[in-house]
Parts: sequence; C-alpha cells; structure tokens
Amino acid sequence: MGNQAPLPVLTGMLGILVHGGNHFIVRGPLPGKTVAEALAGHWSLIQIDRETPPELDQWRISSKEYRENLAWAVIVPGEGEISPAVSQLLDELSGRGIVIHDARFGCW
Repeated sequence: MGNQAPLPVLTGMLGILVHGGNHFIVRGPLPGKTVAEALAGHWSLIQIDRETPPELDQWRISSKEYRENLAWAVIVPGEGEISPAVSQLLDELSGRGIVIHDARFGCW
C-alpha cells in the first residue's frame, strides 16, 4: 500500500487550501469563500468520531498527489505565516495560469 500511485484526478477537482501556516491538498471542486473557510475550520480541529457536515461532503483531504494535477488554490485567514514551500507552490500555480483565490483580500 505504501507505493500506490495517486488516484486519477478529474480536471479541476484537485486543489490546495491554505489556512495560515497550514495547508491541505483537497479533492473536490473549487470551493467558494464561505465553504473554504468552513473546510479550513473543520479540518483544523482534530476531533475523534466527528461527522463531516453534509455541505462539506464533496471535499476530502488527500495525502498523495502530484503538484502538476493541482487545478485551484484558495487562501483563507488563519494563524501563522504561509511557509516558504507553500509560497513557492502558489507561485508555480500562478505561473501556470491558475488563479490564487485569497479570502484575506475579498471574495471571488
């Protein structure tokens, strides 16, 4: 199981959600601002046996993906600074023409 390749990704269905000093690689469509903030809040608090609210069911954290497959990026306010590695990834995505949606400066 350790060397399995990531699952195939539908176009536009994989992205990065940056929440302050934390980030999540996410399977699902580009979320709107309110949903992105709800996802970050839901995933930032570790609670055993916690149910995912139905309105967030179409997104999942993914631990093994290729950066070339990322199709969207969202930044929501959170504690800490964005790490240099994540900043570099966001720059790469922007260079590929992917819009970086930043909820700290408005909505999209």
